[in-house]
Amino acid sequence: MSDEIVKRGRAGFRLRGLEMSRIETFTDAAFAFALTLLVISLTPPMSLGQLTAALAGVPSFVASATMLMMFWWGHHEWSRYGLNDSRTLILSCLLVFTMLVYVYPLRFMFGIMFEWIGRLIGVPLRTGATIGHLHEVNKLFAIYSVGFFAMSGALLLLHAHAWSQRDALGLDAYERHETRASIGAWLILAVVGLLATVVAIVVPPSWTGAPGWLFACLGFLMPLYGRAMDRRRPTNI
Repeated sequence: MSDEIVKRGRAGFRLRGLEMSRIETFTDAAFAFALTLLVISLTPPMSLGQLTAALAGVPSFVASATMLMMFWWGHHEWSRYGLNDSRTLILSCLLVFTMLVYVYPLRFMFGIMFEWIGRLIGVPLRTGATIGHLHEVNKLFAIYSVGFFAMSGALLLLHAHAWSQRDALGLDAYERHETRASIGAWLILAVVGLLATVVAIVVPPSWTGAPGWLFACLGFLMPLYGRAMDRRRPTNI
């Protein structure tokens, strides 16, 4: 096996950041801390009733943690460029700051969602999250969507920065394609977050949950985009 192959990651992308930088270490630590803020209970249950109540929040925790890990993975994938300049520092700090603020709306949003699902199917998925009126759902979506947009935007700008350094990094045809694909993916996510924010603010309160349909569209939009980019991927690396 040649050195060129050894230096490539699983996706065929040459790893330029073989050692973790202080920025990556700081970002990983911040994400780990945010995960601790999502735990179903900060104190261990001391009775069967407390244990049952804590386990009822597991679906909400899993969904919230999965969403958070999506953004962590985005930064992890970006780290393969090995960039460590001032713009990288600023954008990574923006991502971390937004994530630490976003973690509570994220937990609250999924808490409300699973409370509603539990009542719909008759399963006690109580998370303790409550709202005063259904008209407040869109206000919650506005807060959630701003965080989603900001985090997606930070990762979009990080990948755009890597693209601006493509010549200095010596990106080959395959790596340029992967970089453009990542930019497009985070652009879609950022646009959906922005549109959901606007919808949550503009539509009448009676249109409960209207912004949620925009996020639901990602369920088929992102796979379609992924398949389209896969078809265009260079085969020779």
